[in-house]
Amino acid sequence: MGHRELCCSGGLLLKDGPWQATRQPLAEKRLAAVGWVIGAVILSGVGCTDEPTVAPVDERLEILGRCDSFNPLREPFFGDTHVHTMLSLDANLQGNRLSPIDAYRFARGEEVGIQPYDEQDNPLRKLQLSRPLDFVSLSDHAEFLGLVKTCLDPALEGYDSAECEEYRTDPDTAFLSLNFRLALPQGSASAPDPCDPKDGGCPAAQLSGWTDVQEAAEAAYDRTSACTFTSFVAYEWSASPAALNLHRNVIFRNHVVPAEPTSYFDENFAEGLWSKLREGCLDAEGACDVLAIPHNSNLSSGLMFETVDDDGDAIDGAYALTRATLEPLVEIFQHKGDSECLPNSTAGDELCDFEKLPYTSLSTANLGGPVEEPDEQDFLRWALGEGLRLGASIGQNPYQFGIIASTDTHLGTPGAVEEDNFPGHGGAGLTVRDELPLGLPDRTWFNPGGLAVLWAEENSREALFLAMRRREAYGTSGTRMVLRFFGGWGYDQALCGSSEMVAAGYDGGVPMGGVLPEQAGDAPRFILSVMRDSSGDQLSHVQIVKGWLDGGEPRWTVVDVAGDANNGADVDLASCTPQGEGADALCAVWTDPDFDATAPALYYARAIENPSCRWHVYHCRAGGVDCAVPSTITEGFEGCCEDYPATQQERAWSSPIWYAP
Repeated sequence: MGHRELCCSGGLLLKDGPWQATRQPLAEKRLAAVGWVIGAVILSGVGCTDEPTVAPVDERLEILGRCDSFNPLREPFFGDTHVHTMLSLDANLQGNRLSPIDAYRFARGEEVGIQPYDEQDNPLRKLQLSRPLDFVSLSDHAEFLGLVKTCLDPALEGYDSAECEEYRTDPDTAFLSLNFRLALPQGSASAPDPCDPKDGGCPAAQLSGWTDVQEAAEAAYDRTSACTFTSFVAYEWSASPAALNLHRNVIFRNHVVPAEPTSYFDENFAEGLWSKLREGCLDAEGACDVLAIPHNSNLSSGLMFETVDDDGDAIDGAYALTRATLEPLVEIFQHKGDSECLPNSTAGDELCDFEKLPYTSLSTANLGGPVEEPDEQDFLRWALGEGLRLGASIGQNPYQFGIIASTDTHLGTPGAVEEDNFPGHGGAGLTVRDELPLGLPDRTWFNPGGLAVLWAEENSREALFLAMRRREAYGTSGTRMVLRFFGGWGYDQALCGSSEMVAAGYDGGVPMGGVLPEQAGDAPRFILSVMRDSSGDQLSHVQIVKGWLDGGEPRWTVVDVAGDANNGADVDLASCTPQGEGADALCAVWTDPDFDATAPALYYARAIENPSCRWHVYHCRAGGVDCAVPSTITEGFEGCCEDYPATQQERAWSSPIWYAP
């Protein structure tokens, strides 16, 4: 199954291989630049024909080169691919009144009011980003989309049902009873009344909600040549058998989308979702294109990265190829914790001990209670290693994931990741529906979440989607550091500091997300360059994480390649003022000294900032809490003095570069 991006004759192919191809001529002023991209940047290794099959092109479809700002060497665009508004049942029942339109306003820098609301419907809190986002993908749950609309609109059939009456008068009970439907076993989960399919469902309400999603995305998208903001039509498929997280965020390339989203009630298994995405989008006529992003695997108890298919059979090449094609990215970090690696595991290292939830399911993370021991298989590093093993044994790697992060906010506030201004994220944790919290606005074990960063020629749907497709992406824990990572053969050791570094990186190898083919001779070299967030803390150090097969089993090592992990930097907790020195930029050209040309391997970069205060410390300071004085630990502030670190080190993770002998 192939996926071509640029045609030999200078046109853009939206879909290829078994998909219909769509082409438009490039704008004259971009021909030279795009030609450079074809020759030096797009390294897919897939040929193209001079006369592709041409399908009808909607007038709103676009091509690379539409934006005034077009950089063939690509720029980083910061966004959030995991956001819930009032259209999501859990968010709505917890008091979220922000519509998709409101969420996009917030992402673009406008102030919004958030729950709770007073008797006059005035919000009791306000929130605004200090820096707008470049792009957003709202991911309201496909499940209950019609029910939310039905229970809130008196004009819709079902509004007077007992279920909707409970929805409006007893939201806490409705929250538990309705979300219980998502925890039903795979193969038996179905929608509740008044939207049960056996009673005809609620198609008008479902269509209305899906229309709201599309219209809001269209209204927010900057189609002018200024290209100030990009929105994607998307939804979340929310499989949660036994409250274990198998969720995927489904993102469409453009405005050409299926008639309705596929929910867990429609398809209980991931393979069923993939089949629906093929049937309703990839194999359909027109220009529909789509990908899915698995998220926060740390709460899946091993299910997200199982080594069997939905029938319980061992993964084969066809399954692996389908998954790798439809799920090119994975979410490494969000509100519900970090999923990179498990400390003290076979794949772990000391910096894996970062924002780890002490729970293994959505229900226990939400409710708290006794600490649970996470499963190593829940973490991305395990999956990446297992992908190497499967690739060697069946010929196809199902877990060849690029990396992003996002928030999973249920407040309708994409990109709200600032530690010193965190209002909680809802969905899981505290409900702030009816009154302001007395103390901390969220459970201490949660965090503000992260950001997705895409390297693209311009801020357009076309360019950003292609970046996701080729995995030229990275995730951050909320910082906006700029990270570049290339792998190739024979990079000059003097490239750091050179104005030719990026061009040489593309010309002599592949960027993050790429695959290095076997080449006789020297070991591959890697260029790692990081610049600090201009509004954040200085950099501590940067690392390359290597995974490889040794005797058929995954092995891991972590190498510091620039900076100083022991630079002595710290934080004055009384004022949250950083202390000590760090770096504004770090760069290295590194060669693997233990390279084995016969062993499949992968390499990804991890960049670490100096320590800073964690979000709860700001609230505890403002609340006058002194853990040495019990009388200051008032109701709601108990989490200030529990066993959670007061400081953290913000970080970024690049997508891997694979070596495939």
